[in-house]
Amino acid sequence: MALKRPTTRFRELIARKQITMIPSVGDAFSARLIAHEGFEALMSSGNASSAMKLGMPDVGIMTLAENAANAGAMAQASGLPVFADADTGYGNALNVRRTIMEFERAGVAAIMIEDQVSPKRCGMLEGKRVISSAEMEGKVKAAVDARLDDDFVICARTDARAVEGLASAIKRAQAYQKAGADVIFIEGPKTIGEAEEIARAIDIPLLYNVTPTGSVPPLDVKTLERIGFRLLSCSVCMLLAALPSMQNFLRVLKETGDVAKASVGAAPMSDYLDILRLADWQAREAKFTPPASGED
Repeated sequence: MALKRPTTRFRELIARKQITMIPSVGDAFSARLIAHEGFEALMSSGNASSAMKLGMPDVGIMTLAENAANAGAMAQASGLPVFADADTGYGNALNVRRTIMEFERAGVAAIMIEDQVSPKRCGMLEGKRVISSAEMEGKVKAAVDARLDDDFVICARTDARAVEGLASAIKRAQAYQKAGADVIFIEGPKTIGEAEEIARAIDIPLLYNVTPTGSVPPLDVKTLERIGFRLLSCSVCMLLAALPSMQNFLRVLKETGDVAKASVGAAPMSDYLDILRLADWQAREAKFTPPASGED
């Protein structure tokens, strides 16, 4: 039986009162690992994607085409609904229309556009600036008008909390909701009280993002469900968790020249191949590839 479309599956997830955890990653292998571990959806992180695809910081360098292709590869590799960070929509309202076209074509389930001035900065960085609320409302309307699949989810993000304060951020979010956004993300609440205030003010699904810098309270699923959030992402936390092991391998290898010593504690090759579903690919090869000459 064919699966429901990723967009429909994601719509159903955000319609639940139960919060959906969407680990945030930047490459297809990490996306495959998330699926292997039984998660229901994932986030294509702009920060992690810029690091994994380009080896560069998240300061608006990755292009629309690069980002959409990378998110599409993650969707294909994982088979999960992918929620993609689409930065500022890559320009004005017309650029946003093109952005929707490209991400829909790539096969993702949802995108997030933000109200920062372009080129944007990662939400964890200082020095952000925001466009006018009216301009962002136009972008949201353009995104809604551009989608072909009504189940394709559009999340509007505001970074105004760090620039104009919480009251302004909430006012902007309410305007973006009225413009047609399906999900709202107010970046950077400082306290659990602010998170609760956001939830009281917005009556459509809300995203909460835990940052590794500690710039927002690291609230857990039970707390966020009680408050009223529907999605939990975690920035580049998975990549940071892997970083010490990768650094240790390289440092021991450089110091000793001994691959076996550097590999102590590493996963076995069988785990790696299991995550990649090698057995499934080999079964298809056996099913559809004719035997070599003389093997009939």
